[in-house]
Amino acid sequence: MYQPFLAYLEQSLFARFELRSRPIPPGLEAKTSNRGKHPATIRSWCYECDQLRKIRYTYIDAGTSAQIFNSVIYPHPRYELPLLGIDFLSFGQVKNLIVMDFQPLFQSQEYLDKYIYPLKSLHDRYPDLCQNLEMKFYDANQYFSKYLLFAKTDRETISTRVFQAFQDYLSLYWDLLDRATVVADPQVIIQAQQNYDQYSADRDPASGLFSSYFGHEWAERFLYEFLFEDAKSLAFAKP
Repeated sequence: MYQPFLAYLEQSLFARFELRSRPIPPGLEAKTSNRGKHPATIRSWCYECDQLRKIRYTYIDAGTSAQIFNSVIYPHPRYELPLLGIDFLSFGQVKNLIVMDFQPLFQSQEYLDKYIYPLKSLHDRYPDLCQNLEMKFYDANQYFSKYLLFAKTDRETISTRVFQAFQDYLSLYWDLLDRATVVADPQVIIQAQQNYDQYSADRDPASGLFSSYFGHEWAERFLYEFLFEDAKSLAFAKP
């Protein structure tokens, strides 16, 4: 269901950047599960380039039971840009949730005016995809902008409106990256990105989904060694 989104993201990345493969820990690149009624396959990709420290995206294909596309793009820490977060989830034939945002690393008004306010025009262009839904696992005022796309919608809207919004958000993000200036202290950005990973890993509701398909131990490794590799897990402490 979200393969066109994955294909467009890859096309955009490879056309714009000189990508280098970024290692994925052994055993986490792909996995197949036969648990439940529908076999599930998960596959992940990871790259880096001079402008972007980490580009990761993952696709889960469980047939009509579930289709999930998730991606986070981390700018190089010499830039204070927000992260680009994408989360599209479909379960069964009717439950479809889409989330897409420039995820701010800081909440100062100066930062928000510079990096988040440019989203307003796109946010206004897609009012049907900005439904002000309740966030059950996250604080909406931390690592999310007020111009995020967050909606429950139908399959036809995903293939039309959501796909167009996806392209527009990517285009604006690349524009901000092209205009970004180098910060005086990259260490501040490194710490902010690490804080994002810890916050996200501690709250990510997908860990339960990963566990149900692929087992708890694999899910914990996937969460802390790949998705949010700068986070620390008490259960799987890094040396």
